[in-house]
Amino acid sequence: MQVAGRIEDYALIGDMQTAALVCRDGTVDWLCLPRFDSPAVFAGLLGTEEHGFWRLGPAHAADGTPPPASRRRYRGDSLVLESEWDTPRGTVRVIDFMPPRDGAPQLVRIVEGVSGRVPMRSALRMRFSYGWVVPWVHKVDSRTVAVAGPDSVWLDTEADTYGEDLTTFSDVTVGPGERVTFTLSWQPSHKEPPGRPDPTGALAATEEFWREWVGHCTYHGPYRDAVIRSLITLKALTYAPTGGIVAAPTTSLPEDIGGSRNWDYRFTWLRDAAITLSSLLRTGYREEARAWREWLLRAVAGDPENLQIMYGIAGERELTEAELPWLPGYEGSQPVRIGNGAAGQLQLDVYGEVTEALHLAHMTGLTRSDYASLLQIKLIQYLEDHWDEPDEGIWEVRGPRRHFVHSKVMAWVAVDRTIKLLESGDVDGPLERWRELRETIHRDVCEKGYDPHRNTFTQSYGSKELDASLLLIPQMGFLPPDDKRVIGTIEAIQRELSTSDGFVLRYPTAGEHAGVDGLEGDEGAFLACSFWLADDLAMIGRVDEARRLFEKLLSLRNDLGLLAEEWDPRLQRQVGNFPQAFSHVPLIDTALRLTASGAYGG
Repeated sequence: MQVAGRIEDYALIGDMQTAALVCRDGTVDWLCLPRFDSPAVFAGLLGTEEHGFWRLGPAHAADGTPPPASRRRYRGDSLVLESEWDTPRGTVRVIDFMPPRDGAPQLVRIVEGVSGRVPMRSALRMRFSYGWVVPWVHKVDSRTVAVAGPDSVWLDTEADTYGEDLTTFSDVTVGPGERVTFTLSWQPSHKEPPGRPDPTGALAATEEFWREWVGHCTYHGPYRDAVIRSLITLKALTYAPTGGIVAAPTTSLPEDIGGSRNWDYRFTWLRDAAITLSSLLRTGYREEARAWREWLLRAVAGDPENLQIMYGIAGERELTEAELPWLPGYEGSQPVRIGNGAAGQLQLDVYGEVTEALHLAHMTGLTRSDYASLLQIKLIQYLEDHWDEPDEGIWEVRGPRRHFVHSKVMAWVAVDRTIKLLESGDVDGPLERWRELRETIHRDVCEKGYDPHRNTFTQSYGSKELDASLLLIPQMGFLPPDDKRVIGTIEAIQRELSTSDGFVLRYPTAGEHAGVDGLEGDEGAFLACSFWLADDLAMIGRVDEARRLFEKLLSLRNDLGLLAEEWDPRLQRQVGNFPQAFSHVPLIDTALRLTASGAYGG
């Protein structure tokens, strides 16, 4: 029974409304239709091929093992994937992409002969509702359609198809220059069939879309390839109809292989979306910033006092967490979860991230929005009364609430950036009172969140533990980089939270610290935190060390330039949901900082 590949074996394709993951052997193991957060049609990633897949590649050996592609790449600066196989009978190419949507969502797969004559096989097993529901598959006017409940999925191909073992097969042989196309389209089952696709035209339009979009990038430094691939990934994680940005297109890829740290990331975290917006703005993408700001204003509406840390991609508030017991999980990592119970948490740092994003949008010349300014004022009015409360913090711990230092620092950021808004004269507010509030928060953090004996800030007031989120203190301007407390904190994190590879853990979870976050098990090095360390090292003048760490982090990307959430130093592999916006954003930010400092290789 074929099971999922390693996380780094996957490629991302998408249409900015949903996304698919394609393995090295040509298998699509994950696809939700019609949106990122819809139930999966292919859920083999979290189980076996019984839960849905689409494999397209050379007809494989008698042992049933599909061969991995000999090489693969994205076509230029695009999200069009090319996989090539060298076989004893010749070389063949498969082109996979999802055209930016104008009507029904489509997954297009084009088989292209390169040399010799290569027999190819398509094996398509559709399972709706995350592998739970077997659809009714039949033919309608030479098209194959799978129907179950509200969903229908249509297969269009010039190849002959046949059914066997609840799977739709096609067998074709291609020679040099010959093409066979396959297109899968989704449509509500009560509507007329979707129009017949034009795969060749869709390919040209998709490549042109990405060429035009990448052309707006203002970064031309030495890390351009890595930055462009990260920007394309972030664009692919943006839900085009609303401007909402998902943290990742997957659910329940484990932070600890075989463990229970498995979460659904197919939603818009204000924090992740805000920092994504910041990276897009710094590289020339104002339209995405405008769309996200409008999404934010709709999501929060007139109720900033009940600000959630995350919303659905259209601004939905109900994200009820549930488990799917019929899925065995990625490499046995259970439970598989949909929805996310952290939506009900109090995370005070979110106010800072949102305010910082609005501030940056204002500073980079985004057209002023009176409602955005009013929202910013209302957020501070709420924070004024609640900043000194304990919360669950940036890492969404499921243990008791605490006075997390990072949360307090970001509350200070929210007040500081709003003061700057008032000082610009664009809006009125109690300037002196909020200056006093800013000073009060600053003093509180420095008195209660700092350990003078170890010369380091700590995870929470009165604790001895460290936390990698403290690396953001100089980046947010809370203290200058040359402050001895900042340098001491950076060095303490290097000593106590770094792995043998030099990467950074979020906080201690092993040994005496087991269960400190209310969860069982361990986790890998958190890639965002490792990029933050590189940033900080550059800020305190250790630029060569920063560059070496940054380039070591770049080496963790898969062959297509993609990163998951974490790196497991024991297993030497990527773990967590994939690809992860919260990893690609700091990659961009660190590249920009190192480029500005001149700290890069030859």
